[in-house]
Amino acid sequence: MENFAVIDLGSNSVRMTVSRINEDGTYDNVTQMKEYVRLSENMGSEKILQPDAIERTLAALRSFKEVYSKLENLKMKAVATAAVRQATNQKEFLKKVKSEIGIKLEVISGAQEAYYDYVGVSETLPATNGVIIDTGGASAEIILIQNGKVANLISIPIGSVTLSSKFNLGDKILPEQLFKAVIFVNEIFQSVWWLKNGLNLPIIGLGGSNRTLAKINRRRNNFLDIDDIHGYQLSDTQVNDTFEDIVSHDLDGRKQVPGISKDRADIIVGGLIPVIFLMNYLDSDKITFSTSGLREGILFERLHNVLKENIATK
Repeated sequence: MENFAVIDLGSNSVRMTVSRINEDGTYDNVTQMKEYVRLSENMGSEKILQPDAIERTLAALRSFKEVYSKLENLKMKAVATAAVRQATNQKEFLKKVKSEIGIKLEVISGAQEAYYDYVGVSETLPATNGVIIDTGGASAEIILIQNGKVANLISIPIGSVTLSSKFNLGDKILPEQLFKAVIFVNEIFQSVWWLKNGLNLPIIGLGGSNRTLAKINRRRNNFLDIDDIHGYQLSDTQVNDTFEDIVSHDLDGRKQVPGISKDRADIIVGGLIPVIFLMNYLDSDKITFSTSGLREGILFERLHNVLKENIATK
């Protein structure tokens, strides 16, 4: 038996999941933790991680350490994604995390991040043909699945924090700014030559912004557990109507929308533009939501390795 901790340091939040892996390759969930750190906040065109964001991140990691340091037979994989991937002061940040917390962060590529998303989804949802989109704070990963396998994947530098900042989408939504944001995303999507191969295929949505879209609709439909969104589906009409409602509010109004956390209200419009546009771009009539992505992909990779190790020792 081992305790396997996965830490995922994203651009908006840092999360940790701990799973107890049994010798037969099964696992049990031990704990999950999440902190909003806004690591990509005010990075600017110079792509510099800012002192306040770094301190928020270190504080979150210290709180995680208080939990995982008490576990026996601990193995850990800690990864950093878009914000650290893009940062010009990446080396200094990684050194600080190592010296102050004791965590060796692995900066994974956009392609690795996208592949882990695929593993997390394909192990937990039927995904024979479709397009996965994982919208984070500073990047979006898109994966085209055909006949149950990855046909193409890409990580593009658009996310909830970056789009909201670039086009001033944090408070009152001005039509010209929203238009500029949509045109910007359209130009990026047009540059992905294989994306049209996903025409009419269903979308699978990951990431905090996309999960919020599901929670809003579950709250409207009076579901008792709004967080139970794995496998939940919405039609394109429901998605578009929800987005139309969200952009009609200013920041204070969005904070009052059931299903939107106050920590996400200022970045939700930027966070939803990629999936809204993708559904219309591919003429997809539905989206399925997944709570299983990067961290679960890493867990399933570890489970497979544990099984191989146990077979090899017998």
